[in-house]
Amino acid sequence: MAFKVLVVDDSSFYRRRVKDILNEDRSLEVVGEAANGGEAVEKVKALRPDVVTMDVEMPLMDGIEAVKRIMAECPVSIIMFSSLTHEGATATLDALEAGAVDFLPKRFEDIAKDRSDAATLLRTKVRLLARRAPVASLRPRPTPRPASLLKKAPPQPAKPTRSMPANAPKSTFVRSSTLLSGSKDTAEPVVVSQVQRSGKRYRCLAIGASTGGPVALQKVLTHLPARFPFPIFLIQHMPGTFTHAFAERLNQHCQIRVKEAEHGEVVQAGCAYLAPGGKQMEVEKRAGHTYIVIKEVNSSDIGYKPSVDITFNSLSKIYGGDTLAVILTGMGADGREGCRTLKSLGAKVWAQDKDSSVVYGMPQAVTVDRLAEVNIDINDIGECIKTEMS
Repeated sequence: MAFKVLVVDDSSFYRRRVKDILNEDRSLEVVGEAANGGEAVEKVKALRPDVVTMDVEMPLMDGIEAVKRIMAECPVSIIMFSSLTHEGATATLDALEAGAVDFLPKRFEDIAKDRSDAATLLRTKVRLLARRAPVASLRPRPTPRPASLLKKAPPQPAKPTRSMPANAPKSTFVRSSTLLSGSKDTAEPVVVSQVQRSGKRYRCLAIGASTGGPVALQKVLTHLPARFPFPIFLIQHMPGTFTHAFAERLNQHCQIRVKEAEHGEVVQAGCAYLAPGGKQMEVEKRAGHTYIVIKEVNSSDIGYKPSVDITFNSLSKIYGGDTLAVILTGMGADGREGCRTLKSLGAKVWAQDKDSSVVYGMPQAVTVDRLAEVNIDINDIGECIKTEMS
């Protein structure tokens, strides 16, 4: 049976365009259309689609209000279509905060140079999101969850990973559940809700994310204290016009300072540097200081701008094994090779667990290759970072 999709846009031409693209995939079926947010709310209740594609700007009820109503009354995975402007970025972030799980530029030319590639990406995203449960639980809390609410269980040592250096400090974890892979060649993740500090030396925290990342990053970073003792490097797959607005939003919600990274600035503890969209973020050491390096890389070999792998590999040259690398929800496998390099130097790697991921692609990639020491629910990652790195 095909996954059901509802297409919402005030333009009949655009609805028809999206419908034609999705219906090319036999596993997808557009079961309805809506011209405004009010119609969308009613049709979600009536048709029970697996995924909704939603325009941001519409008459009568806009996409943001529609997302709020849908997530409150009949939760479903929602992909927003947005213009690549500052206003569009702000509105899209509002929609993600309200419960939407992903977004795409409304102009297909902004998704990919080749229109067929853009259409393929849209179908892929819809298929992936259709396979997962509704995402109402991913809406961010206004305040961090108190440590007292974390699950309790007797502590026990984590399973050693194949590539763990012999002299690496061992952490103790509290196990909450185990995810079965269903595949003979897939590692069985150790899923935990708490950690006991390992005593390992750290000099930086690095976090990579893609689909579902904006909400996930906010959940993690709001747990960190203002005087967090290390610099934080954030890589979120996002267009260049979005990252500045996203950094500003995170900065408003977090105790730590969050900013879009700028070329040539000195890296400081307690500050989170968000890689600019459409570019690559690296670091370099000069005269006893670490500096941010922002590069324009146009190579067709690099699929993501920014790329988690590129930033993680650069961090490995400066911080080596004194790094905690965390891979959050996202499509694909970006970050796997960067984590492989970091882990070979003694770094710790954690991944978001399957149940709390919008898409388990990136976390699964580092888990299957036995690079991630543990999988952790998104609601617990921030507290675990605080415990491990305090």
